[in-house]
Amino acid sequence: MSENPSIDQPPEPIKKGNGKQFAKLNSPWFLWPATAALTVLLLFALSYLNSFLTHESTDDAFVEGHVVSIAPRISGQVLAVHVLDNQLVHSNDLLVEIDPADYAMTAAQKQSAADAQESSYKLALAGFELMRAKVTTAGAVAQASKADTAAAAATAARAKADFERSQELRKQNTISQQEFDSMQAAAQQAEANLNAAQQKAAADESKINEAGAQLNATEAGVSMALAQFRQAQTSVQSAQLDVSYTKIFAPSDGRVTRKAVEPGDYVQTGQTLLSIVPNEVWVVANFKETQLKHMKPGQPALVEIDALGKTLRAHVDSIQAGSGARFSLLPPENATGNYVKVVQRVPVKIVFDEPLPADHTIGPGLSVSPGVQVSSLSLPDWAMALAAIILAFAAAMGFRAVLRRKFNSTQQ
Repeated sequence: MSENPSIDQPPEPIKKGNGKQFAKLNSPWFLWPATAALTVLLLFALSYLNSFLTHESTDDAFVEGHVVSIAPRISGQVLAVHVLDNQLVHSNDLLVEIDPADYAMTAAQKQSAADAQESSYKLALAGFELMRAKVTTAGAVAQASKADTAAAAATAARAKADFERSQELRKQNTISQQEFDSMQAAAQQAEANLNAAQQKAAADESKINEAGAQLNATEAGVSMALAQFRQAQTSVQSAQLDVSYTKIFAPSDGRVTRKAVEPGDYVQTGQTLLSIVPNEVWVVANFKETQLKHMKPGQPALVEIDALGKTLRAHVDSIQAGSGARFSLLPPENATGNYVKVVQRVPVKIVFDEPLPADHTIGPGLSVSPGVQVSSLSLPDWAMALAAIILAFAAAMGFRAVLRRKFNSTQQ
């Protein structure tokens, strides 16, 4: 009998339990589902790692939009309300009516006053035209008086010359005393006519000045009447505007919110009756200042809306020039001795690139979770899926090799 136990003793039999366990772990029915599950886990891990390295996200973000407050421009009793809470309205839809009776009566009174002022203006204008005609007539009469004065002067000069010649002739007894007296009387009459013509010309000239002054006064009256007529027209337009203000229309498309008016209410000028939230909304995300190092307008983003449970494509529109705390109602006072540095948050406006679902109401104040891609080195989904498949397959092959090596070691 040999002394070497490795030669003399028979080999130890294979344990059936280990063989069944190896066969079970090495079976495709185990490896392939495990590989698929590992692929999914790796895909999620790679997606999270890719997002962590290339995206900046925050949960301090909300939906924002233009909230239009509807208020009357006049006071009065509400006659009718044509909208309900949360109703979708379109631009120029009638919202509220205020009783127009008082304002319509005021407009009628203003119109009557304007008609009276118009009549006064036309009367003043007619008087102005009449005075202008009188000025023209006075000028013509003055010109005629000047011509008569010139004729009378010529007649007087001729009569004077005839009288002077008659004096020489009378000294020579060429003419009789009667002829001499006649020429003397003619010269005196011509001189008197000249004086009368000159006085009449002066009087007619003064009438021109008088008519001109009256024309100026009438023109001033016309200007005053015209100003009063225009003022009356402005009052009519103002009263008509007040009548038009009794009907309040929607300034844009949107939904009615915070409705606080009912028929019969007496409302004051500027009192908020309701608000309209337009359909156009965006996101204001308050990122930490340390997250803005690589962020700039135009970068793509994904916005998850809590109310929808889905993610929409968007992009960065603008970044506010200053932190949110700086523009708050009570900004912090940092010039103190107990200053503690706090990471500030900066509002970033994010605009949607795709329309919001029509079957859901998305308004200001809803919570969202945006993620902005701040790096262009982000891996596409197909690359991460391929990498997950390769890593999972390599892990499966490694697991199989380790399992086979361990099984072989147990058989020796």
